[in-house]
Amino acid sequence: MGSSFAAGPGITTIEPGTPARCTRSVDNYAHQLARRRGLVLTDVSCGGATTAHVLGAWNELPAQLDALRADTQLVTVTIGGNDLNYMGVLFGASCKALQRAGTAAQGECRDSSLPTEQGYAGLAARMARIAAEVHRRSPAARLVFVDYVTVLPPTGQCAVAPLSDADADSARALDLRLRQITAAAARDGGAELLAAGALTRDHHACAAEPWINGLFGPDPRVPVVGFHPRLEGMTAVAAALDGLLGGR
Repeated sequence: MGSSFAAGPGITTIEPGTPARCTRSVDNYAHQLARRRGLVLTDVSCGGATTAHVLGAWNELPAQLDALRADTQLVTVTIGGNDLNYMGVLFGASCKALQRAGTAAQGECRDSSLPTEQGYAGLAARMARIAAEVHRRSPAARLVFVDYVTVLPPTGQCAVAPLSDADADSARALDLRLRQITAAAARDGGAELLAAGALTRDHHACAAEPWINGLFGPDPRVPVVGFHPRLEGMTAVAAALDGLLGGR
């Protein structure tokens, strides 16, 4: 379950039958883990999803929690970034920086508003509800929250992540709060945490070997899904989950 950081837009091919808005890859971490361990997978992750779409319906899409069964054995969840406008901050701030530099067309950039304290508190409450609902609906399931892979370097930025210093720092602060909320949901909700952010810390968008895209890819003529995991990042998360789960 989760957002685009679980679904894997732009990675290899889309899973047959995936709703158009979800862009769910056959090589996202859930699919890779299922192949490694011979699991029967139900993947309801969806690009753009928020915690509200895990807990309840999203237009034609049922609540992601509705995919749970009484005999479900493992649940993984990556969610929360869209609740906090994380991608809006990254895309909007990059757009404004490029406009200031005169290297982007003038026009309206995405909303780069930062979350309020009320927004953070609301996310924490909904994450706790997700954990409780998973345990209620699938009491035998092992629940693992997987936080977001690292996007930006620990300081500064680079050509493929062209935010101002102040905006980059704001995005990093948002990312830290999201990680803290995810960790608390796991700790207090009887779940486990796979710290994908720590795992991918040295493979941010500006790294020599990035596991996530910047706003652009290494070749600007080749379009990428900006600020989203690459295949290498998904593979690393799948391998770490495999290790976390232990003996088969």
